[in-house]
Amino acid sequence: MATGSFPITRTTTPKPKPADDGLAFGKVLTDHMFLMNYDEGKGWHSPRIVPYGPLSLDPATSVLHYGQAIFDGLKAFRGEDGRIRLFRADRHAARLNRSGQIMCMPEIPVDLVRQSFDALVGLDHDWVPRKPGTSLYIRPTVIATDVMLGVHPAHSYLYFLILSPVGSYYREGVKPVRILASDRHVRAVKGGTGEAKTAANYAASLSGQQDAAAAGYTQVLYLDAVEHRFLDEVGTMNIMVRIGDEVITPPLHGTILDGVTRASALQLLRDWGLTVTERPIAIEEVVAAGSNGTLKEMWGTGTAAVVSPVGTLGYKGRDILINGGETGEVTKKLYDAIVGIQYGKTNDPHGWTSVVNPVE
Repeated sequence: MATGSFPITRTTTPKPKPADDGLAFGKVLTDHMFLMNYDEGKGWHSPRIVPYGPLSLDPATSVLHYGQAIFDGLKAFRGEDGRIRLFRADRHAARLNRSGQIMCMPEIPVDLVRQSFDALVGLDHDWVPRKPGTSLYIRPTVIATDVMLGVHPAHSYLYFLILSPVGSYYREGVKPVRILASDRHVRAVKGGTGEAKTAANYAASLSGQQDAAAAGYTQVLYLDAVEHRFLDEVGTMNIMVRIGDEVITPPLHGTILDGVTRASALQLLRDWGLTVTERPIAIEEVVAAGSNGTLKEMWGTGTAAVVSPVGTLGYKGRDILINGGETGEVTKKLYDAIVGIQYGKTNDPHGWTSVVNPVE
């Protein structure tokens, strides 16, 4: 199906566009949204773009009771050349389907997901902010829409796509954060839904995040759910540590998200000739490295922040200062490299970006 074949109903009441200064995350939504339905025996059908507005759901709609809901998140960036670029859109589309597999939801052809991105961003292209550091957040979502009470995979679904102009994650430049390693809260267990971007995973993270904030930390660092020893994820980000000359990150073994920024960072680190290891890493190893001076850097990776340096690690009542509480050299190099590619400022050696053509 060609992008241009999507039926478009344009809004008759366009919203005022916010100034680039002061943009928050996800508080302002654009003029249009993309919708598509699924029915068992018919497949995905009726793709369309309509004015942004409420969804009408029966109180017995299964997603409201049994949580069959997945989503993903990526961004569109306006470069200095005026062109709008998506970053690794194919990988995000594929990951949406991986989440769907885990949650017993039907696959959407990756090409169709990609076309929905291009079509909606192209139509609402004026909403892509222009100030450096800003972007247009893209949120594809799938929910179960059966109307009945009963625990089973649904037979009908809705795919919808919405957009939101967002400001820079770091309003005053990249700043190291304080994180708390928790041996009380757990995020996921093997065999569960940890590697899926499903709504329930994020609801389950709220208590740990709240406790970390109450203790004076920015984020919670989750440890494994069995032994409470091995690093899992930090907040909604993947975690990486640099001990000596080795960069270490937990492996993809079913409990953590296959982060797109994570994969990009690992590729760049290897391109630069650094030693990169994907292996379980115990909190005791990190604490010991903090004590003997070999813990050089720690950072999180994710779509929102790109790369978030960790300046302080809290664990069992002790704070470990990392790199003097300052952003490390590898952390900064990674952030600059990925952001440079996203905005088209630097060479894109792996072909990670794609250009979106405006729809007038």
